[in-house]
Amino acid sequence: MTNIKVIIPAYNEANSIAHVINDIPEIVDEIIVVSNNSNDDTEINAKNAGATVLIENNKGYGYACLKGMNYIASTSLYDPTKRPDIIVFLDGDYSDYPEELTKLVAPIINQDIDFVIGSRVKELREKGSMTVPQIFGNWLSTTLMSILFRAKFTDLGPFRAIKYDKLLDLKMEDKTYGWTVEMQLKALRKKLSYTEVPVNYRNRIGVSKVSGTVKGAIFAGVKILGWIFKYSFK
Repeated sequence: MTNIKVIIPAYNEANSIAHVINDIPEIVDEIIVVSNNSNDDTEINAKNAGATVLIENNKGYGYACLKGMNYIASTSLYDPTKRPDIIVFLDGDYSDYPEELTKLVAPIINQDIDFVIGSRVKELREKGSMTVPQIFGNWLSTTLMSILFRAKFTDLGPFRAIKYDKLLDLKMEDKTYGWTVEMQLKALRKKLSYTEVPVNYRNRIGVSKVSGTVKGAIFAGVKILGWIFKYSFK
């Protein structure tokens, strides 16, 4: 029996979070929503939909993910039966299709792959679901990783699954925008087996806190490129 836990960072996703939770397949053992300093009804809506709700007051995607990981580590310490085999990361804005989680974890369960990225391929993306800076940033980042590390990634998509033990080995540390690329770079460094699965992608509910602002897009770009060049000199 495979134990799967989902971590969903969420900042002011009151209108979307219940949709995300309700569409997650029943094979998941626990859904953990980390409210990242939300000031709307994200927390109550997530709880009402059946999720475990944590609060992380330090704003930042990585902060929220690390909060979820720390919670899993602490609960697993006291009850080993709660230790997961697979962790899935998923956004709370309903841009991903949570029902595709089964497709995402299949390579781990059936082929013993360590790490799977949900790739937001063009033919499966709803028009306008990714901004021009997002598309360019993904292309630039994955191209640099291909040149510098011979990586075969095509996306930095947030919808991803990884073996829990392998995730712990990565010793994740980024607190903000660099979380996804840090995971991919460290997976390369640790020589994890990985693959990509094409996933559907739609326009999110609400306004993006990163790609929807000039400041967010610039900071995310700088952070992502910083991680890539940092690892290229290691």
